[in-house]
Amino acid sequence: MMEQLDHTTRGLRRPRTTPGPFAAFLRFVLCGGGVGLLSSGAVVVLAAVMPWVAANAVVTVVSTVIATELHARFTFGSGHRAGRREHLRSAGSAAAAYLVTCAAMAVLHLVQETPGALVEQAVYLSACGLAGIGRFVVLRLFVFRQGRAAVPTVPAAELGTWQVAGARTLCEAA
Repeated sequence: MMEQLDHTTRGLRRPRTTPGPFAAFLRFVLCGGGVGLLSSGAVVVLAAVMPWVAANAVVTVVSTVIATELHARFTFGSGHRAGRREHLRSAGSAAAAYLVTCAAMAVLHLVQETPGALVEQAVYLSACGLAGIGRFVVLRLFVFRQGRAAVPTVPAAELGTWQVAGARTLCEAA
């Protein structure tokens, strides 16, 4: 696992590890699923005032920016904001997810001319779930991949001035 330095107010350094695949997937479901559920409600509201495809596009853009920030900071353990590169790569996977949700809704409307809101939500959320699994793989392997060099959380010049507490110091402090 990749370790990065994390510091406390006492100036001590402790390793911060990147979550494994299972933990990252659970975090992805929590963050991405939460944003996805909010997005599904937003699509319904916006679709009342604009075409569904346009509403889905707006919601996809906004939710992708929000989710990318959450994934950078929490899901994949980078501990920093997503940069332009991460946002652009994430946007590519979101565009594929957008196409999946649009295709699912188009098929639904071909099969059933006037589906109810509950059926539309079920199809939309199912398509989002399937697309989400694909997005997780893409984000983990290509956007927030584990093999990159660690990004220090403090300037290198400050690292030399920090003291690492030994066992004796920690025992005395306790």
